[in-house]
Amino acid sequence: MTRKRDRLEVIYDILKIIRHYNNSIKPTPLLRYSNLSSQSFSEYLNELLEKGFIKEIIDEKGRKFFTLTDKGFEYLKKYKLIIGFIDEFEL
Repeated sequence: MTRKRDRLEVIYDILKIIRHYNNSIKPTPLLRYSNLSSQSFSEYLNELLEKGFIKEIIDEKGRKFFTLTDKGFEYLKKYKLIIGFIDEFEL
């Protein structure tokens, strides 16, 4: 049986997906790759926007993209550090 992702892991996964796609991804593919319901996805997205982890960019053709901010990149680094600590001490 697979375990359910916790909140911090979901945030990490969303940020990691954005980074993987050259720090620019449209909302629909991000929703698809994040493996969340559309309601949960919207809630996480709003939180990440409000807290400044990601920003929304609209190009000259009116298409919406999400990119990471410096704070988002910092979260990715610190999350890896914390997970490394947990694994190292088998917690």
